[in-house]
Amino acid sequence: MTDVWSERAEAFRTSATHREGPDLDLVVEWCEPGEGVQALDVATGGGHVARRLREAGCEVVSVDPAPGMRPTVVAPAEHLPFADRSFDVVACRIAAHHFDDVRAALAEMARVSRERVVVQDNVFLGERVEEAEKLRDPTHVRCYSEDEWREVFAEAGLVVEAERRFERAVEVEPWLARVETPAQDAARVRELLADRITDGRVALRSIVLKGRKR
Repeated sequence: MTDVWSERAEAFRTSATHREGPDLDLVVEWCEPGEGVQALDVATGGGHVARRLREAGCEVVSVDPAPGMRPTVVAPAEHLPFADRSFDVVACRIAAHHFDDVRAALAEMARVSRERVVVQDNVFLGERVEEAEKLRDPTHVRCYSEDEWREVFAEAGLVVEAERRFERAVEVEPWLARVETPAQDAARVRELLADRITDGRVALRSIVLKGRKR
């Protein structure tokens, strides 16, 4: 998977969906950034959360399993190579559905955080959507429901103190092209998502959760 993601790095760095938006603004706000705040951006991808946190004065370390994403440290979310309580805040945006073990990843984020963890990810919208996601991109593991996310936070020792949902209308063709979905699979993805596509955009949903350590 690492080589695949390195090959995709530039597409994610320039993706408008990832580079900006009210969801990114909220993730940054809930990280409570400021001068001297030590932050970790997990599965940094195109580096957009890390960039915004640095602009807000934070001292940021980014981590990603793909060297091509240019993280500070190359490592998976499930095995963060940092001491307990190394960072004031740990953030992870639109990546957890690729994690092999989301519970292990959240436990690691909580372990290395002194105070808070902020996560955004797409939510489970049914098995047809999951099938489409896996056809579009075989690195997709699973999206989780809002209740499952609350359970994962609780298991990691995090109290959810805020959450917000975002309806996302994503342009279908760039979404498919970004991960180079083969034509036959792309056709099936469009078929599976037909009831969610309007004017060339697919309706998805994400949730942002802010958790604080007990």
